[in-house]
Amino acid sequence: MKTYTITDKFAASMSIICLLHCMFIPSFLIVSSGTLSVTIDNEFVHFAILYTALPVSIYALLSGLKNHKDFLIFLIGITGLTILLITAYSEELFGYIYSIVFTFIGSVLVVSAHIRNYKMCKQLECDCHEVN
Repeated sequence: MKTYTITDKFAASMSIICLLHCMFIPSFLIVSSGTLSVTIDNEFVHFAILYTALPVSIYALLSGLKNHKDFLIFLIGITGLTILLITAYSEELFGYIYSIVFTFIGSVLVVSAHIRNYKMCKQLECDCHEVN
C-alpha cells in the first residue's frame, strides 16, 4: 500500500481520537474523582493530537487533490482542520461547550473529507492504491 492510503486512514483516525478525547475525558475525570487530573495535561493532549494529525491530513488531502482533482474534498478537509486549529487556540474565548461543538464539527469534516478522498482514489483506481 502506498502512503496516500495510509495517510487518509491515519488522519481520519486522529480526528476520531480527538473527538473521543474531547467527549469522554471529562467524564473519565469525574468518574475517577479527579485523581488523574493532575497527571493528564489536557492542553498538551489537544495539541499533541492536533499537531500529529495536521501534517498527515494536509499531505493526504494534497495528494488526493493531485490524483483526483476534486477540490471540494480538499476544501472540506482544510475547513475542518482550520476549525480544529482555531478552536484549540481559542477555547477560553468560546467556552467549554462551544469548544466541544466546534471540535465535533471540525472532526466530522476532516473524517468525511478523508473518507471521500480515499473512496475517490479507489473509484478512479489511482496509482496511490497499488501494492508495491
